[in-house]
Amino acid sequence: MSNNSHNPKPRPGDEPICNHSNNPTFSSILSSRLQRRQVLQGGIAAAVASFFASPALNLISGSAKAASGSALLGFKAIPVSEEDLIVVPEGYTARPLVAWGTPISGNYPEYKLENTGADQGMQVGSHHDGMHFFPIEGEDPYEGSSTEGLLVINHEYVEPRYMHAAAVGQKLDADGYPVNADGKRDPDQVLKELNAHGVSIVHIARQENGTWEVVRDRLNRRVTGLTPMEIHGPLRGSDFVKTKYSPDGTMVRGTLNNCAHGVTPWNTYLTCEENWAGYFSNLKTEDQKPSLPREQSRYGVSTGTSRYGWELASNGADEFIRFNATPTAADATQDYRNEPNGFGWVVEIDPFDPNSTPKKRTALGRFAHEGVVFQPPVEGQPVVAYSGDDARFEYIYKYVSAQPYVKATAGGHLLDNGTLYVAKFNEDGTGEWLPLVFGQNGLTPENGFNSQADVLVNTRTAADFVGATKMDRPEWGAVDPKTRMVYFTLTNNSRREEAQIDAANPRAKNNWGHIIRWKEANNQPNAKQFEWDIFVLAGPPEDSRKLSGEALNEDNIFNSPDGLWFDADSRLWIQTDISESLMNKDEFAQFGNNQMLAADPETGEIRRFLTGPIGQEITGVITTPDQRTMFINVQHPGATTTDEEFAAGNQKSRWPDFDNNIYPRSATVVITKNDGGIIGT
Repeated sequence: MSNNSHNPKPRPGDEPICNHSNNPTFSSILSSRLQRRQVLQGGIAAAVASFFASPALNLISGSAKAASGSALLGFKAIPVSEEDLIVVPEGYTARPLVAWGTPISGNYPEYKLENTGADQGMQVGSHHDGMHFFPIEGEDPYEGSSTEGLLVINHEYVEPRYMHAAAVGQKLDADGYPVNADGKRDPDQVLKELNAHGVSIVHIARQENGTWEVVRDRLNRRVTGLTPMEIHGPLRGSDFVKTKYSPDGTMVRGTLNNCAHGVTPWNTYLTCEENWAGYFSNLKTEDQKPSLPREQSRYGVSTGTSRYGWELASNGADEFIRFNATPTAADATQDYRNEPNGFGWVVEIDPFDPNSTPKKRTALGRFAHEGVVFQPPVEGQPVVAYSGDDARFEYIYKYVSAQPYVKATAGGHLLDNGTLYVAKFNEDGTGEWLPLVFGQNGLTPENGFNSQADVLVNTRTAADFVGATKMDRPEWGAVDPKTRMVYFTLTNNSRREEAQIDAANPRAKNNWGHIIRWKEANNQPNAKQFEWDIFVLAGPPEDSRKLSGEALNEDNIFNSPDGLWFDADSRLWIQTDISESLMNKDEFAQFGNNQMLAADPETGEIRRFLTGPIGQEITGVITTPDQRTMFINVQHPGATTTDEEFAAGNQKSRWPDFDNNIYPRSATVVITKNDGGIIGT
């Protein structure tokens, strides 16, 4: 996601703190656990060190081997970088592919600044994020061709200043947009921004010279902020999602702020709606104060102009005014007071059926979904998936299907009927999954919950009520295919105050973030208990720890872990998202540009594999089935360009085109090993 959590004044795309419950924070639990293990004097730092060196860590994986003995990591670590380039280890090659604006369908309009909104609907979207490579056979998401397939890419958000000819020369920051003299917005600009959101499905194939190219094919498709979608699961037909567009509460238009993703065992793609709330505005007031229902206020729906002001489109078209959620009519079927309730979900897309309608799977809960990660499916057992709510002091969730997985009949229906749980982390290294089920754990009418639809549209409020543990921005998850252990990035949370050190946090202001992991009881994914521990505390050498108990060093210092993925050999790939407002400044300068590292989950060894260009986030990672081609995404290069620099035409990045007439563009990067070997070896 666009990571601005360090900035005391959040930007429009940065979700405000919405969790005002008294639930314990993960930091307070970790701090209590660390302090009980502290056997040497020296404060919290010594406690952290003793924790990492203690046998408690071995509750999960056994003693860590010598860090230098990793058999998984066969490359030499690269240094940090501030260059406007992709840097990979010696013996590897990186090439850009399918940059924002690449034509993929319709009349294949070539990218140019003057492209219309309709043109954008036939081009690759903006701000690439999570993605997956589906082998072209269409039978299995991880097995099949390694030379041809469908690359399915999320598009998280847009920078309007880079999208419109009318923005040239204006003083605009990364969220600024052009407006007309009367304060209204040009409708075609709004259409272009909506069409740059969503998902791109792109048929690609490797050429004889080793490069990859787009294949013109009927399977190429754009799913955007306007694409009709079906509502499935407990919310379908409920009063919460009835609107002027869908009076029966079964449909909604579009998907927004598509961050990380998921891949189902039945070969479909899940795109996850993250910081969607700020796209909507609700101006309703009572006693001259904002008056929002809890399903909007708990998520941060704007009480002023929305993030991009789409509701201000001068033509007043229905597809644009829906972003104004202020009640204006006699009931919900005549206005868009419920439009925000159609967002915050996981959306299922069949990439091999261009005529299929995407489906919002509401049983998986409503929050700032970073992604969805599945346990390997087992015939006859429930499907189990995890998801993080990427905001400060929010929660980690698990979904367990009611029906068992049967490969021959498996499908999206398994995501419509099941139990959503939220995690509670205990001080002794155990944890429990608390069910968010109407009628259980006090989720009853007496406490303000009137149905399962009510529980799910208010997932955060339900999690507050049952006593879940507040976490530091849970982002991507990953499941080790060999051990079934689950890993999650906790990116950072600088909002902790100094006073919390004594009993609430091992480090004042968690600027650096960390990665947690857990093992389900008896190694059963649908268990209701688990054991947890810390895999790595990110940060500089003086304030970090890896699995061996040693500090990070020049080969692997990093902060703000975000993207996370296990390859088939159990290498853990870690991607970072330092806020563009802090990148290469002050104490963050030592980390350089955002990067990707690889880790051995058994030894804890970590090495830096890649650094990206100026102002970007490294996000999204997948390989072909033979592991000899890797795809990663570079999002928002040049985002560190200030409004003054933009107005003057001084762009800090020109990646990937390096053309003074072309703005920086998000793009996928194809990485290969020059000897044709497996990536990472």
